[in-house]
Amino acid sequence: MTELNPTFCRRLLTAYLIATEDRPSVPSLMRLTGWPRRTLQDIIKALPGMGIELHFQQDGVRNNDGYYRIEQWGPINLQWIESHHRDLEQLLGVTPAP
Repeated sequence: MTELNPTFCRRLLTAYLIATEDRPSVPSLMRLTGWPRRTLQDIIKALPGMGIELHFQQDGVRNNDGYYRIEQWGPINLQWIESHHRDLEQLLGVTPAP
């Protein structure tokens, strides 16, 4: 894989996890990646700037009860991410969940 910007790779991997995990929330993404809450919040906030349309699905009374889901990938090629997500995890030092 050619050298990619780690910030861009974190965004791609986070979007992939949001798309493939069951009910992905910031706490669940923290468990999967080992990244701090603030880092994940910043990444999620940056995804629309890449053309990825996502929504927070409220699932309870509290503001933070719920999960994210991707509505549109925009210019991002999901198939590329699916075939390279292990490379992204390795590049970023993320241990895949069992």
